[in-house]
Amino acid sequence: MTTTEAPFHSLTRDEAAERFALLDVTSYDVVLDLATSPETFTSRTTLRFTSRGGATFVDLKARHVERITLDGAEIPGSAVVRGRLPLDTTPGEHELVVDAVMGFRNDGEGLHRSVDPADGEAYVYGMSFMDAAPSIFACFDQPDLKAPFTLHVTAPPHWHVVGNAPGEQVEPGTWEFATTPPLSTYFVTLVAGPWHLIRDEHDGIPLSLSARHSIAAHLDKDADELLTLTRQCFDEFHRLFGIRYPFGNYHQAFVPEFNAGAMENPGCVTFRDPLVFTSKVTRSQRIQRATTVAHEMAHQWFGNIVTPKWWDDLWLNESFAEYMGNRVTADVTQYDDAWVHVSYARRQWGLVADQRPSTHPVAGNGAADALSALQDFDGISYAKGSTILKQLNATLGDDVFFAGAIDHFERNRFGNATMADLFASWERAGAGDLSGFTTNWLRTAGADTLELDRAAGVITSTAPAEHPAERTHAIDLLTRTPQGDWTAQPAVVAPGRTPVQVAADAAVLIDPAQATWALPLPDPASVTAYPEAMASTTDPVLRSGIWNSMRSALHNARVSPTEVIDVAVAAIPTETNDDALAYTLPYLSRKVAALSAEPSVALGRLHDACQALLERAEAGSTVQLAAFQGAVDTCTAVDVLQAWRRGADLPAGVELDDDLRWRVLVRLATLDAVGVDELDAELAQAPSTKSGVEHARALSSRPHAEAKAWAWQRFDGSAPASNYELAACAAGLWRPGQEAVTAPYVERYFAELPGAARHHSGWVLGDVTALFFPITALEDATVARAREVLGRDDLDLTIRRNLVDMVDELERRIAIVRAS
Repeated sequence: MTTTEAPFHSLTRDEAAERFALLDVTSYDVVLDLATSPETFTSRTTLRFTSRGGATFVDLKARHVERITLDGAEIPGSAVVRGRLPLDTTPGEHELVVDAVMGFRNDGEGLHRSVDPADGEAYVYGMSFMDAAPSIFACFDQPDLKAPFTLHVTAPPHWHVVGNAPGEQVEPGTWEFATTPPLSTYFVTLVAGPWHLIRDEHDGIPLSLSARHSIAAHLDKDADELLTLTRQCFDEFHRLFGIRYPFGNYHQAFVPEFNAGAMENPGCVTFRDPLVFTSKVTRSQRIQRATTVAHEMAHQWFGNIVTPKWWDDLWLNESFAEYMGNRVTADVTQYDDAWVHVSYARRQWGLVADQRPSTHPVAGNGAADALSALQDFDGISYAKGSTILKQLNATLGDDVFFAGAIDHFERNRFGNATMADLFASWERAGAGDLSGFTTNWLRTAGADTLELDRAAGVITSTAPAEHPAERTHAIDLLTRTPQGDWTAQPAVVAPGRTPVQVAADAAVLIDPAQATWALPLPDPASVTAYPEAMASTTDPVLRSGIWNSMRSALHNARVSPTEVIDVAVAAIPTETNDDALAYTLPYLSRKVAALSAEPSVALGRLHDACQALLERAEAGSTVQLAAFQGAVDTCTAVDVLQAWRRGADLPAGVELDDDLRWRVLVRLATLDAVGVDELDAELAQAPSTKSGVEHARALSSRPHAEAKAWAWQRFDGSAPASNYELAACAAGLWRPGQEAVTAPYVERYFAELPGAARHHSGWVLGDVTALFFPITALEDATVARAREVLGRDDLDLTIRRNLVDMVDELERRIAIVRAS
C-alpha cells in the first residue's frame, strides 16, 4: 500500500531533543536491492535501539511499505503518515524491521539515479544530507542519534558499489560492507554503477577515485593531481591535529547532477562531476577544486569525528572546513595563492548574504527545523565563519588554537557537540575568556561598515542598527603615493571614529588583505583614482581588494555601473590572475552592464578590454582562456561568433573544445543567431550530461516566446529536467534585453511560485525560487507583487526565505539604476 503523502514533516529542534532524551540507537543494518527497477529499489532496515519508554516516531519516506515489525509484532503500513511512523515504546531494547519500496530520485537528493546520455549507462549515488536519509532507509533522522551502519547491496553484476566502509563483491551483484564507526544518518551513502575506478594508497590509507565511464580518460588525466592533493592534505591534517583519519578507506566519487560542490560522507566523499575537467580550464577552476578536496578532508575531523548536535551549530562543520581547507591548500599544495582565490570566489558571497534581510548569526542561527536549516548553508556559514575563525587563530596562535581543537576531538570522538563544548576546549587550552568574542562575532548577525571620512581624517565603523555589536577591527589602511607605490598604515578601528592620516586625493584601500569581517566602502576620491591604480598595480591582493570594495559599493548604490566599468576597462588588459577574470567578468557582463544607462556601450567596452588582454596574454595560458571566455560573453558581432564556432580566426593558443563551442552557441542563441534545429544537431553530434545542460541554456536564451515557454515547462514540472538543466533554463529565461518576450512570465512566476513545492523539493526548491525570479523586471510593480506573495500565511518556508532575498536583490538593482 502507498503510505506517504506530501508534504513530509520537517523535524523540529524540540522534537529532536525529545527523541534524543528518549532513545539510544544501537545499530542499523540496511539491505538495498538496486537491480529490481529503474524507478524504485527495495530497502530493508533493521534498527536496534533502547528506549526509556514512551511515544516516538521513525522517519520513513517510502513509495510503498511491504512490512513493518516492532519486536516481531506487525505494524500496518498505513500507520506511516507524512513520512513518520509512530511508535509506542516500552523501556528496554527494541528491534524495528521495515521492508519498503523506495523511489529513485533525480533531484540530487536521496538515492539519485542518472542515465548518462553518452552511453546509456545508469549511475546511482546517495545524498542523505539534511532530511533525505528516510527516502533510502527507515531511521531516526537527526544528527545526534549516531549509530554504526552495516550495508548490504544487490546491484547489476557489472556495477561497482562503494559505501562508507570497506566492502567487497561476495558473488556477482552482491556486495557486503564492514560496519562503520558511529555515524549520523545524514552521512550514509553509496555510489553504484559501472564506474571507472582508480586505486592508490598513502600512509596506510587506501585511496580511490571514481567517475562515469564516459569521462574515464579525463579522470585518468586528472588523477595524479587529485591524489597528490589528497596525500598532501592528509599529511598536513595529521600534523596539525595529531589524530589519524579513522574511517578506513578514503574514496572520492565524482557523481552526476550533484547539488553541492561536494559532501563529506566518511569513507566515501561525493563531488559534482564537472570537477573532472573534460575541457581546458583556468587555474581558478583548479584552485576551486583543490580547496573543495581539502574542505571535504577537513570535514573528516570537523563534522565526522565530532558532529554538531543540531543544525544551529552547522558552522562547527562548515566554517571550520572552509578555513582549514583554504589554509591547507595554500600552505602545502601547489596552489599557494589560494587565499587570493578565496577573495574573489567567496568574499562577496558572504558579505551579500550578511546584508540580506535573512542574515543570521554564524552560530546559534535559530534553525527551528531541518528544512529551514538547509537555507542557512550559505555565505555566512562558510565565508564569514571562515574569516572569523582566521581572526581567532591570529589572536590565539596555532598552539592554543589546535590544542583546543584536539581536546574537542578527543572529548567528543564519534559523538556530538555544541559551540559551548568547543569554546570550553579552547579555554582549557589557554585561550582565556572568549565570551565577548562569541557574543559579538559569532552570535550577532551583520557586518560593520568601514568608511573613510577624508575631510575629518577618520575611519568610521558602524554596526547595522538592527544588529548592534561592539567589534574592533585590526586592519591595514593602504594609500597610493604619487609615485604609484602603496604605503600601509596599521589601524585598530573601534566602534565609532578612529583617526587616520591620508593624502587629499590619493586612492585609499581599507583592509585589502581582508583580515577582518567587515564591509569596507570606498570614498569618492578613491573611486576616481582606482582605474589608474588598477592599470599600474600588479599585486593580486591589492587588486582583489579594489574589486571587493567596488562590488560592495555597487551593491549599496554608492557607485554607478559606469564607475565599475571604468575600473574594469583599466584592470582587465593588465590582469595576470585568472581568478580575477573568472569571477569578475561574468559579474560585469551579466549584471553591471545590464544595469548601465547604455548596456550595449558598457558591453562593448568590456569586450574591447578582453580583446586587449587577448593581445597581451601568453598563447595557451589560462589567462588567455579566461580572456577569450569573456570576449565570447561580451561579443555582439554575429559574424565573429560564427567564425569562432567554426574554429576560424581564433587567437593563437585558443582551441575550440566542447566547453568553448557551447559557450559560443549560447551567445549566438542569445543574439537570435542560431536556430533550434542547429542546437539539436550540435547536441546529437556529441551527447553528454554537460552538453545537455548547455543545450538547455542555449534553447532558453533565444529571444522567442516558444523558447521561454520551453524553459518555463521545466519550472512548472510539465517537462522533466535535471537540477543542472533547471539552473541553465533559468539563466537563459531571464536574459537582459529580452524583457518584451519575458514580460508574461513575471506574473506567472508569482502566480505559480506558491505551488512550486508540488514539483520541486529541498535543495532544488530553493534554487528554482531564486533562479527563476524575474530579476530583469526592474520595476516597483515587481517588488509589490513579490510582497503580496510574501504576505501569504501558507507560503513554504524554503520559498519564503529565497523570495525575501531575491526581493532585496531586485530593490538594490532598482536603486542602482535610479542613482546612476
